Amino acid sequence: MNYKIIYEKRFFDDIKEIIEFIKKDKPQSAAKFKKDLKNKIENLSYFPFKYRKSIYFDDESIRDLIFKGYIIPYKITDTQIIILGITKYKPF
Repeated sequence: MNYKIIYEKRFFDDIKEIIEFIKKDKPQSAAKFKKDLKNKIENLSYFPFKYRKSIYFDDESIRDLIFKGYIIPYKITDTQIIILGITKYKPF
């Protein structure tokens, strides 16, 4: 089953900030980061349970995709994967 990927507004707000920050030093790295992250997220539609249960939510349906020091929490429903946001990893 292929899940439809939905992005919360917060994800777009957060990723825009991250890309702008990376772009200041290395514009090419910012484009690569964005492209590689998009590919990782799109692959979730085939393997939604690939990543660990989120350490931030007490819910089996919320998982953490880890990508280059960032955590992208996402929620799995019957037909969708909802990308909730993106944040720099911060250990407890």
